[in-house]
Amino acid sequence: MATSVKIGDELKNRVQHLAGLRRRSAHWIMREAIRQYVEREEQRETVKEDALRAWNDYRADGRHLTLDEADAWLAKLEASEDAEPPKCHG
Repeated sequence: MATSVKIGDELKNRVQHLAGLRRRSAHWIMREAIRQYVEREEQRETVKEDALRAWNDYRADGRHLTLDEADAWLAKLEASEDAEPPKCHG
C-alpha cells in the first residue's frame, strides 16, 4: 500500500542525514520508525488493557496478593526455584 506523508524540510533533512549515516534509504528509515512506533503503542495498549482487566477482576471479587507475597514468589522464580504462586486473599 502506498501512502504519502508530508513532513517539514527540517525533519526531511534529518531523515536523509540519518539514512546516509546508516547507509539506508530515507524510505527505509521512515518505514522502520513507523513500525517501531506502532509496535510500542500496541504494547502500551496491551499493558493498559491487562491492567484494566486486572483492576476490574479485583473490584469484582477482591482477590489479591500482598506486595511482600508477590516479591517473595518472584524472588524464588528468579532463583530458578520451582515455586507455586501464593494463594490469593479474598
